[in-house]
Amino acid sequence: MPTLRALECFVAVVDAGSVTAGAAQLHLSQPALSHQLASLESEIGTPLLDRLPRGVRTTPTGRALLDDARAALAAADRIVRTGRALAEGSEGRLRLACAESMTVPLLAPTLRKWTRKYPNIGLDLTEFSSADAMAYALSNGDIDLAVGPSSARFTGVIHEIGREDIVAVVPEGLDLVDEPAVSWTDLAGRPIVQYHPTNGLRGWFDAVAAAHDIHLDAVTYTRNAATAAQLAHAGLGIALVPTTALPARFAGVVKPMRPPLQRSVVVMVGTRTDTLTRRFVDDIVARGMSARRT
Repeated sequence: MPTLRALECFVAVVDAGSVTAGAAQLHLSQPALSHQLASLESEIGTPLLDRLPRGVRTTPTGRALLDDARAALAAADRIVRTGRALAEGSEGRLRLACAESMTVPLLAPTLRKWTRKYPNIGLDLTEFSSADAMAYALSNGDIDLAVGPSSARFTGVIHEIGREDIVAVVPEGLDLVDEPAVSWTDLAGRPIVQYHPTNGLRGWFDAVAAAHDIHLDAVTYTRNAATAAQLAHAGLGIALVPTTALPARFAGVVKPMRPPLQRSVVVMVGTRTDTLTRRFVDDIVARGMSARRT
């Protein structure tokens, strides 16, 4: 197969009009350039240039192959330029994942900064309702990094962003509205807005409740924490909700848990460790958990 160097020598000689001028253009000796041309013609099986007393002239085969030779060199140049841009982090594409309740309050500010500061970088976002599902997608190579609760199933690199409170959204008119906090005992026998099994909060809350010898009586199910908060505000039952799932001006009654219940919020990073990934991780970790008024 012809080498890029041989094609470069062929194009340079044609453009310069002679072997001597082509060698000077490429900073090669004449014998070295002639060797590259001879190798290329041997590979193809026919002469590409007619050597004239003054310069050179392409043969019919040389003329037919000249455009393809130029295209091959241009493609090689693009590969190098694109590779350098990716290595420098000025171009590329990141495949992001985020827990759905954290996309707006936690991830959106960093995405907004990136679209303004790095317009040549593509950002693909997939939302998940389970940390384990994000961990699987990372391990499978489907995404580059994931923002959300940590997963015990993930064995890769983890960077902590901060910690998030879990609060209780209490329907208006319920006696717990006057309490300073809600305990697990307070939840016993009361209607609970529970999560669908595909949401990782379901298994966690059931486990914590069981540790307090409490069974959560579900009155309805939802896959989304923001929806759970609104259903509780509508009066269906009490909902346990991460603070990131609450809108900035949530009109419902929100109470802290007693004892406090928190979860760690992290960035899980897959096998990709290039400049773009490292830069995004640094930015979101530096921003941390924004303060939220509940």
